[in-house]
Amino acid sequence: MTQEAPETTIVDSYRVACDGGEGALGHPRVYLQIPEDIGWVVCPYCGRKYIHRDFADKLA
Repeated sequence: MTQEAPETTIVDSYRVACDGGEGALGHPRVYLQIPEDIGWVVCPYCGRKYIHRDFADKLA
């Protein structure tokens, strides 16, 4: 059984930064690289899924 990511964000860049978006309650900023062949990546801290705009119609 798979579990859905808590939040999905559509982005324009294949490199994204995630800090949890909760201010002091977030997590350390991490930089994630979206693989160009699959078009998405999940933050290992908060589980937010980043989808590149070119793949938004296919995945979201």
